[in-house]
Amino acid sequence: MCSPLIASSIIGAASTATSLIGQSQQASAQRQAQAVASRQERERYLAEVSAMRTQQQQEALARSQNLNESSRRAMEARATATTAAGEAGVSGLSVNALLGDLSRQQAEYEFSVQRQAQLTDVNRQLALREAGIGFSRNMLRINQPISQPDYLGSAVQGVQTGLSNYGVIYNSGLFEK
Repeated sequence: MCSPLIASSIIGAASTATSLIGQSQQASAQRQAQAVASRQERERYLAEVSAMRTQQQQEALARSQNLNESSRRAMEARATATTAAGEAGVSGLSVNALLGDLSRQQAEYEFSVQRQAQLTDVNRQLALREAGIGFSRNMLRINQPISQPDYLGSAVQGVQTGLSNYGVIYNSGLFEK
C-alpha cells in the first residue's frame, strides 16, 4: 500500500498536468480562432475596398460616356443653329451669340459633372480611410494577447490540491498512520 503523501503527490501532479494541458489547449484554440477571424476580416476589408474601387471605375466610365454624349449633342446643336441661321439668312452677332450660349451651356454642364465627380471622390476617399480605420480597429479587437500557460500558478494549485487530498486521505483511515 502506498503512503498518503505519495497518493496526494500523484493527485497534485495530475491536477497540475491537467491544468497546464487545458491552458495550452485553450491558448491554441484562441490562436486558431484569431487566425480565422483575422483572415475573414482581411477578406471583408479587401472586398469592401474592391467594391468601392469598382464603383469608382463604373462612375468614371459613365461620366466619360455622359460627357462624350454631351459634347456630341452640343456639336449637333451648334451645327443645327449654324445651318438654320444660314438658311434663314441670319448672320453676325446674333448667330455668334447663339453659338456662344450653346458653348457656355456645354461648359457649365461639363464643369458641373467634373465638380460632382470631385466631391464624390472626396467622399470615397473618406469612406476608404474609414474602412481602413475600421479594419485596424477590428484587427486589434480580434488579436488580443493570448494567455500563456501559468506554470507557477498551476504548480501551486496542484500542491494545494495534493495537500488537501492528503488531509482527506490521511484522515479517512484508508492508510495506516
